[in-house]
Amino acid sequence: MTHFGIICPPYPGHLNPLSALGRELQSRGHRVTFLQIPDLELKVRSEGLNFYPIGESTYQPGTMAQTFIELAKLSELKALEYSVKFCQEIAETICRDAPNAIAYLGIEALLVDQLEIVGETVAEGLGLPFICISSGQAIHRRADVPPFFTPWSYQDTLWARLRNQAAYYLLDRGCQPILQTINQYRQKWNLSPYDRIYASNARLAHISQQVAAFDFPIPNLPQHLHYVGPLRNASPKSVSFPFEQLTGQPLIYASLGSVQNTKGDVFRCIATACEGLDAQLVITHGGGMDAASVAQLPGNPLVVEYAPQIEVISRARLTITHAGLNTVLDSLSYGVPLVAIPITFEQPGNAARIRQTGTGEVIPVSRLSESRLRQTISRVLTEESYLYNAQKIQSAIAQSGGVKKAASIIEQCLKSESNRLSAAYG
Repeated sequence: MTHFGIICPPYPGHLNPLSALGRELQSRGHRVTFLQIPDLELKVRSEGLNFYPIGESTYQPGTMAQTFIELAKLSELKALEYSVKFCQEIAETICRDAPNAIAYLGIEALLVDQLEIVGETVAEGLGLPFICISSGQAIHRRADVPPFFTPWSYQDTLWARLRNQAAYYLLDRGCQPILQTINQYRQKWNLSPYDRIYASNARLAHISQQVAAFDFPIPNLPQHLHYVGPLRNASPKSVSFPFEQLTGQPLIYASLGSVQNTKGDVFRCIATACEGLDAQLVITHGGGMDAASVAQLPGNPLVVEYAPQIEVISRARLTITHAGLNTVLDSLSYGVPLVAIPITFEQPGNAARIRQTGTGEVIPVSRLSESRLRQTISRVLTEESYLYNAQKIQSAIAQSGGVKKAASIIEQCLKSESNRLSAAYG
């Protein structure tokens, strides 16, 4: 059996799916340990997994919460720019502390989230096998594929390629602090330079929790890329919800995820747009609203801090979301159409896929208004094409294999790599 280490961004949207994958591997007899900043210990252990802290010598407790507060104030490119400094500090922490932790724990292979790409450098430096996991949108650093942070559709034309390449150039330029940190350690460990942020060097496997049907029609994908669908299984951490307060009306579920959940103006706009509809609005805000703000919301929405998302979405007729991939995939797993309000990071790219697949409609946060949102909600609720297209993706997800397939791919890759090395070195 193998001892796996997991390196990923310290955000719930990455921790949750990778926790599900970790639990599946544990159920097969493997050992799994998250290498994370100290603030995440309670979260990781509550998901039933091992935790080992990195960054204790320099990391200030509470920094993660403060980062969330600052990010929640920002949208679009400003949020991306703010996150660069934090990501650079995390990259430095991982490069400095993870190698000793891995050696001490006896970790034999790494599962590296694509958005914490520095983990691949650590694996290469130590000569460890690693698997790339896209908990977020699978990032294809190709000229024909629009960058993950843009709302552009896929068009394999000369002008679109030039546009995409220009955007990638600006991304790499803006991420120079992260790249410089990574390359300082790559030089120290005699590795070739790394000059394109989020370009995975994985060769054994790259696993995405999307399904191919919820990505652009990209030709000639690498054979080691596997679309397995959402990484989900039962968490030991339970979340209560007042199901007895559901009225039986068509249910509209609204969430802005774990980082953008303090945007009270967006929640107010959603509540106003749903007021008077023959539907019940359920809002989950993740602690981003206080009691006074909740009391001022128009209409009579059912508002909770947290909800068992899958259980609530399974009863929904529509999801209103910031277009975070996990909420999108949870909705499509139950054939629930979407109204997306992308705010920043990969959300515009996820929204572009919602539009491409016809599973919902998109309103950029900069263009959001009560009247536009109400009209869009009504259209998605009443036009059958959205439900039909969402159910098509639901069928693809049901056949995708999910977390069990991901674990089997990982096991097979490591077995094949072990056999290859045995044959090469006798």
